[in-house]
Amino acid sequence: MSIASSWRCVGSRRGYRIVSVIAEDPRGDARPLPFFVYGTLRPGEPNHDLYLRGRTLAEEPGQLAGAVLYAGPGYPYAVEEPGETVRGDVVTARPEAYEHLLAALDRLEEYVPGDPRNLYERTARDVVRAAGGTVRAWVYLAAPGVAARLRDGGTRIAGGDWLSRR
Repeated sequence: MSIASSWRCVGSRRGYRIVSVIAEDPRGDARPLPFFVYGTLRPGEPNHDLYLRGRTLAEEPGQLAGAVLYAGPGYPYAVEEPGETVRGDVVTARPEAYEHLLAALDRLEEYVPGDPRNLYERTARDVVRAAGGTVRAWVYLAAPGVAARLRDGGTRIAGGDWLSRR
């Protein structure tokens, strides 16, 4: 399925504009995408309550196929890797909180569209819900330079589940 998007400026950082993106499905319906979180934004992790409490309609387990997790300095990176799976949660934001949450998560992940210094890139991917079905969701994947360094010498997180590291 092809997803088109519309952009709207919601602020700026490091001289770049921070934009809000609304995805549009092929039928022309504009709708916010849920988020797939796999690290410190998961329930019980330090950023969950700081960023998600009171801003979500639903949080449910899910899996991102075609990616692997690497350990970072206190947080993980998902790196595209065929045949692997990352475990996490599909988070659906409350409509009234969506734009603020999108901007807040972009700041948390230090993501600025088009910035070559990004550690993460926000991209739309298909995620499988544990209850069944697939949903298109925003995922913060390791930026290309970071992904290359991790593939060369990073530490993989067994089973693709950040919570299993404990």
